[in-house]
Amino acid sequence: MKKSIKDLGDIQGKRALIRVDVNVPLDADKNVTDDTRIQAILPTVNFLKEKGAKIILMAHLGRPKGEWNPEFTLEPVAKYMAKVLGEDVLFVKSPVGEGADKELEALKDGQVALLENIRYYKAEEAKDDDMTFAEELAKLGDFYVNDAFGAAHRKHTSTAKVAEILKPAVAGLLMEKEIRCLSQALDNPARPFTAVVGGAKVSSKIGVLENLIDKVDNLIIGGGMAYTFVKANGGKIGNSICEDDQIEVAKAIEAKAAAKGVKLVMATDVLVADDFSGNGTNKFSAINEIEDGFEGVDAGPDSRKAFADVLKSSKTILMNGPVGAFENPKFAEGTKAVLEAIVEATKDGAVSVIGGGDSVSAAKKFCKAEDFTHVSTGGGASLEFIEGKVLPGVAALDEA
Repeated sequence: MKKSIKDLGDIQGKRALIRVDVNVPLDADKNVTDDTRIQAILPTVNFLKEKGAKIILMAHLGRPKGEWNPEFTLEPVAKYMAKVLGEDVLFVKSPVGEGADKELEALKDGQVALLENIRYYKAEEAKDDDMTFAEELAKLGDFYVNDAFGAAHRKHTSTAKVAEILKPAVAGLLMEKEIRCLSQALDNPARPFTAVVGGAKVSSKIGVLENLIDKVDNLIIGGGMAYTFVKANGGKIGNSICEDDQIEVAKAIEAKAAAKGVKLVMATDVLVADDFSGNGTNKFSAINEIEDGFEGVDAGPDSRKAFADVLKSSKTILMNGPVGAFENPKFAEGTKAVLEAIVEATKDGAVSVIGGGDSVSAAKKFCKAEDFTHVSTGGGASLEFIEGKVLPGVAALDEA
């Protein structure tokens, strides 16, 4: 386990340099339209405020690719955070160099500063071993905190390199919770343990599927990736999405599941459409008998019930990917049914973890975050964590 801010001693008056993930959506008028990520870092910010630390936040917005592009300025985020905190947030326009040092000198104990978009600097995302930029950033703090789980899979200067220089380097409360919840689900699950793996492509989830087969009792495979498995078994999938180059991989995954005694649960019936907009003909079909001109877009009623039965009898549930094209309300019932079954299981004492960008979007759309044990804030990071990969932003922190 990694050290957290709870392991720090007296930090009154000390400067906390914190990497956070406040990469939030903004509308045309630069208003924050979803503040989930800002709310997620508040426990860490408030903990450090109460301890009297000076709080210096580093973050990115979008992909400015090392250019100073006003479209990606964090200034609107600083203004929004000030509203949420009910006090001024010092916005520092040039994070590195004389300007930042002078501005931050005025920071009072318990006050919050937000540095301008760290990705304005090419050195932030550089893949070399040059530590010059990391050394410049490290000068701004007395200790380092990483609370940006959503960026922990990136080996960037602010997520990993600074932690090698500025010590102690510890996890924030959000980072700590992410690691704890995902680790508990994967390494010490109450059984039966069921994973729902969905999404469009087998190729993007091979690592996830292979790692989970070693850990789960049941594996529900849904979404577009299911049709590659159906074709691998000789089924007729019409115009459904399929990766022909992954058919042998699908067969290998089925064989591994059988060898390990893992129950693979796949849709038997699906909603099919002849127009992906949903405005054409939509009807139900056996998953292995889809007519030409139609494609599978959602789990059918029998499949929804089968998925729900497995989920409601589970004690640990991990969801990574939807089971249909839920963004279209006409194709959303399968994913909604899966999430509702997970909510029911959670009420009955199951541990439920939702990870991955699309699953989190669906969970927010159809349920409340508090209906689940944990909803991960990191799309790519949670995917890599579930694959069993080491996340650079986590690896760089001090061991407890």
